[in-house]
Amino acid sequence: MEALFILAFVTLQRLGELVLARRNTARLKAAGAVERAPEHYPYMVALHAAWLVGLWVLAPGRPVNVWLLAAYAVLQVLRAWVLATLGPRWTTRIVILPGARLVREGPYRFLSHPNYLVVVGEIALLPLMFGLVWYGVLFSALNALVLTVRIRAENAALGLAR
Repeated sequence: MEALFILAFVTLQRLGELVLARRNTARLKAAGAVERAPEHYPYMVALHAAWLVGLWVLAPGRPVNVWLLAAYAVLQVLRAWVLATLGPRWTTRIVILPGARLVREGPYRFLSHPNYLVVVGEIALLPLMFGLVWYGVLFSALNALVLTVRIRAENAALGLAR
């Protein structure tokens, strides 16, 4: 039963973030922002959807490691800090608002891409929390491939914005 609550939380969180991201993307584009490197986005969405759907299939009824659940909760605090820091500029796409300065506050004082640190941790920790080691390794490897493309594209786009 615990696994179902955790999966429901993560699913609702992701759906809420997609709504927020769409709203923020529309506002940014209305203000003159431009999306960069959209071709990788469907792969990123497919990866995250497959990861979550697979967890819904494999995790129910499995015991929950409370230490990994605590680590996952820490990641959620960092996720909230990232979203709060970026505010209306946070989106799941690479959207550049010409003339806007790069964010250097909050977790961005310490890392260029703190959100990706959170995502890497989540993709590994959630399966591990349910004892699905192979699943965590598989999706971590796939996520690394997607993030390699994503971070290169985002860095290039941010270079254009400077």
